[in-house]
Amino acid sequence: MNCVFVQIRCRPGTGYRVASDIVLREIHSELYSTSGEFDLIVKIYIPQDEDVGKYINDNLLDIDGIERTLTTLTFRAF
Repeated sequence: MNCVFVQIRCRPGTGYRVASDIVLREIHSELYSTSGEFDLIVKIYIPQDEDVGKYINDNLLDIDGIERTLTTLTFRAF
C-alpha cells in the first residue's frame, strides 16, 4: 500500500459536504479539517497495483466542491 496525503481546498461553504462525500466513499484512513491554505487533509492508502494519480482522480477529484488539491507522496516510515 502506498500512503499519500491529499490537501483539499473547497469552494466556500462546501467543506462539510465535501468531507461527508469523502467519508461515504470509504477510501480514506484519516480525514481532518485544517486551517491555512487548505480546508481538509485526507490520508489515503492506495493499493500497490494502482496508479496513484489515476486512483486519486477516479475516487476523489470528481467530488463537487473541490477547488484544488495538493498531493504528498510518502516513501519510508522512520
